[in-house]
Amino acid sequence: MKLRAMTAAAASLLALSLAACNSPQDKAAEAKADALEAQAAATPNEAQEKALNAQADAVEQQAGNADGGATTANTPDTSPSK
Repeated sequence: MKLRAMTAAAASLLALSLAACNSPQDKAAEAKADALEAQAAATPNEAQEKALNAQADAVEQQAGNADGGATTANTPDTSPSK
């Protein structure tokens, strides 16, 4: 019986942690970054393409840090300076 309770508690914690990764702020940031990346892909100007991609990366990085670091362990490092 204890094992069932522990399994249920672990499943609940997992569900809560996954829900935090898909907050409305995360979804909005992802949509904004996707729009910037689409603009970058559509432009024939290479400098503008790089600038738009850098802006999209910044939006994604900022969104990864918006929750105080709770989900930054799985946030990819998209820094163009590396």
